[in-house]
Amino acid sequence: MNLSRIKVLVTGGAGFIGSHLVDALIEEGCSVRVIDNLSNGKLDNLRHNLKKPGFEFFSGTITDPFDAARAVKDIEVIFHLACLGVRHSISHPFENHRVNAEGTLLVLQEALKAGAKKFIHCSTSEVYGTAGYVPMPESHPTNPCTVYGASKLAAESYARAYYKTYGLKTIIIRPFNTYGPRSHHERDAGEFIPKSIVRALNNEPILIFGDGSQTRDFTYVEDIARGIIAAAKCDDLIGGTFNMGSDFEMPLKELAQMILSYTGSGAAVEYVGERPGDILRLHADSSLFKKRTGWRPPMSLNDGLKRTIQWFMSRPEGISALLEQEKGINWE
Repeated sequence: MNLSRIKVLVTGGAGFIGSHLVDALIEEGCSVRVIDNLSNGKLDNLRHNLKKPGFEFFSGTITDPFDAARAVKDIEVIFHLACLGVRHSISHPFENHRVNAEGTLLVLQEALKAGAKKFIHCSTSEVYGTAGYVPMPESHPTNPCTVYGASKLAAESYARAYYKTYGLKTIIIRPFNTYGPRSHHERDAGEFIPKSIVRALNNEPILIFGDGSQTRDFTYVEDIARGIIAAAKCDDLIGGTFNMGSDFEMPLKELAQMILSYTGSGAAVEYVGERPGDILRLHADSSLFKKRTGWRPPMSLNDGLKRTIQWFMSRPEGISALLEQEKGINWE
C-alpha cells in the first residue's frame, strides 16, 4: 500500500512513539490527523508540525463516541497508539481497562462505520508476560501479569474480531521495549531508561526494582516508527499479529551500568523491592515481521542510548527540573 498523499489518523499522536510516527508519516507525504487528550502526550512533541500543510491536531479522547467519530472521518488508514501504561494500571485498573480495551473497541467501531481501509493496532510485548522460552515468537503463550497487559490483549482480540466478522483490514503489532528521545521519565508513565538517565544526570542513584536480572528487548523509537509504517504498507500482514523488536535481551543491571558510563555519572545503582506484576524476561523473535516487510532496526543500543542522553541533556527546563518530575516508585 502506498501511503503517500493519503489521509491518516494517529491516536495518541502526541505521545512518545506516536509523535515519532507522526514525523515519519509526514516524511512519507501523508496528511496526518492526531487525536490526543494530552494526559500523557505533550503538545511540545508536535510543535514543529503544527503549521505544516495537511497536519491537524485536536484534543479529544478515544473513549468518547463523538470524539472517536470526528477523529476517523474521511480517514483511510488508522494507526491506533492511544493507551494508558503499565504502571498506571497497577493503581488505576478500571480506568486503564476502559481506555486500552473499551477505547480500542470504540475506535474500531467508528473506523468500520467510516469505511477506513486499514487499521494498524499497536499492542505490546506485555501481553506475553514473562517468557516461558526465548526467543519469543508470536505463537508464545499470552499470560499478562498486569491489567495493562490484559487490557492490551483484549484490544488485540477486538481487532481480530473486527477483521474476521466485519472485514475491517486490521494488523496487530507487538513492539517490545521502546526507548529514545521524548520517552517518559515522569509520573506513572516513566520507563526505566529515561528515569535512569534523569537520575544519573543528577547524580542520584539509578533504581532497580528486584535484583536486576530482568531482561528486556530494546528498540530505538525511530526504528519502531519506521516499522509501524512498514506494517501499514504491507498488505501481506492483514489479519495477522506480529512482533517488533531487536531480537536480543539486555539485563537491567547491565543497562544501568551503561547509562552511568555514558552519562559520566558518579551515582550508584540502588536495588529496592520488587515491582508488582513485573515481567522477568523478554526476548523477541521478530523474524516473521522482518521476512514479510524487510524491516530492520539499524540503531544499536550503544548509539541509541547516547542519543537519548543527549536529548535529555538538551532539555530547556534543565536536568534538575526533570528530576523533580521523576517519581521513584511510580505505581502507588
